[in-house]
Amino acid sequence: MNILRENRDDLSSTTLHMQTRGVEETVMLGNRIGALLQPSDVIALIGQLGAGKTHLVKGIAEGVGIKDRSVVTSPSYILMNHYRGKLPIYHFDAYRLESPEEMYDIDCMEFFWGDGVSVIEWADKIMECLPDEHINITMETINNTTRDILISYSGERHKDFMKGLRVMLSA
Repeated sequence: MNILRENRDDLSSTTLHMQTRGVEETVMLGNRIGALLQPSDVIALIGQLGAGKTHLVKGIAEGVGIKDRSVVTSPSYILMNHYRGKLPIYHFDAYRLESPEEMYDIDCMEFFWGDGVSVIEWADKIMECLPDEHINITMETINNTTRDILISYSGERHKDFMKGLRVMLSA
């Protein structure tokens, strides 16, 4: 993994720009993210088809204690998968939703404010449903193996998360 365009020592920045090369690096990044998550954290994943969103979620699942990442699959046709680790993960996929109201119809707020972590693929389709304080991860395909990733957050809640992630990635 390669951190880009920033002073690596700046632990106070609200954004982190990096690249992963290959599926395993993307999963490893997810693992590090998952290790830092707390109950009621919400992650908005944004990126085109094939950007690696589900691979990142596989790593997040490992980071919260799910032993077998193969249980993590894209919930495109069922809207949400639930995985049990030291924290539950509620893995949403908004790709097929026609409107944010459909997200409200499944009582998304109950999950967002619950005891687990909510990760939403295609979150750009339902941004108005998300809590004000959440983590944004935007993924872009550079070539067959390289992904450009921008991680940011809003609000004070995730300041320690970002500092911890920077420390983990620079070690």
